[in-house]
Amino acid sequence: MLTRALTQALRDSQKSFLLLGPRQTGKSTLVSTLNPDLAINLAHEATYLEFARNPREIEERLNALPPSEPTQSIFIDEVQRLPSLLNTVQTLLDAMPQRYKFLLTGSSARKLRRGHANLLPGRIFTYHLGPVVSREMNYQLDTNAALTHGTLPGILFDPDVKTKEKTLASYAATYLKEEVQAEALTRNLEGFARFIMICAEYAGQFLDLAKLAADAQIARQSAVRYFEVLEDCLIVHRLPPFAKSARRRLVQHPRAYFFDPGVLNGLIGNFHLSADRIGNLFEHLICSQILASAAALDQTVKLSAYRTEHGAEVDFILEMNRQTIAIETKASRNIGTTDLRGLASFADYYGKPHRALVLYLGAERRKIGDVEIFPWQEGLRELGL
Repeated sequence: MLTRALTQALRDSQKSFLLLGPRQTGKSTLVSTLNPDLAINLAHEATYLEFARNPREIEERLNALPPSEPTQSIFIDEVQRLPSLLNTVQTLLDAMPQRYKFLLTGSSARKLRRGHANLLPGRIFTYHLGPVVSREMNYQLDTNAALTHGTLPGILFDPDVKTKEKTLASYAATYLKEEVQAEALTRNLEGFARFIMICAEYAGQFLDLAKLAADAQIARQSAVRYFEVLEDCLIVHRLPPFAKSARRRLVQHPRAYFFDPGVLNGLIGNFHLSADRIGNLFEHLICSQILASAAALDQTVKLSAYRTEHGAEVDFILEMNRQTIAIETKASRNIGTTDLRGLASFADYYGKPHRALVLYLGAERRKIGDVEIFPWQEGLRELGL
């Protein structure tokens, strides 16, 4: 059984916590390994209805627990389905701070906000769980498998390719039905369905919501709202444009990446690593790995994109531990000086000490000038991610 990097932080936490993450990242499995005294699964419809009908249901269940000296841990899965429940959780924590430790999971920050969830700072810590990261596999992830089917744990370890692809193909339908329709996040389900498919087609590019709206045949205001739904359901990451000063004009559009290459492939319905797609998929993989690794280590990072109006680009600018790192990804086994032009442009623009890295599919560590070139998993290890 895979040990997730976040396990120890959750086990050691002295406070109650909320673990957020997209569906199928393994939140329930992870929290179950902490051996809670009571587990409440709101994804189970009968359980959800019991709690929805009876505001005192949680207190009655807690009262039924045998007396215990140590703090009792209470696991509530998919808590976003009943955000008002968190008001009771807060009341219990205020009244008996040493009695209970709540282990909460959720897949939609939007629903918690819309439900006016009462998560007061300092009382409940928030953590994020993403797909499996290279660190958790001792930096031995199968690259082709990760690019093709992603690294969601249930899919990564499934030996049957057809099952992997069927599960990934149904991922979008699951979100459309359960996250959108059931929660009335949008009344125009057909328009949202078109929009998410268009987003998948343009994934990895600089975000132009007006263009996406036109292609999806919806109003621009709807596109803005729908994209926020995807962000709040943790399906896409919005990377802001890097900016230091006005000395050189940069493209101000953010970049958008899906949280897992396999989910992206499932949306598009294409699991082939063709030459015209592998570069974009590799960027998605690196973006996912950086953000999920940082979250697993409970480390704050800032990830942005660099592009000048003349077209010079660097895929990712990573800011962490008071260090700036320019990262270029290359889905190639050979790197030449022409591949480093974007990094040179960034160095000229930034004008401060920083680290310049290339993560690529080759097997050897190299260096050209000041640019360090790493096999991608070795590069993540070098960065401590």
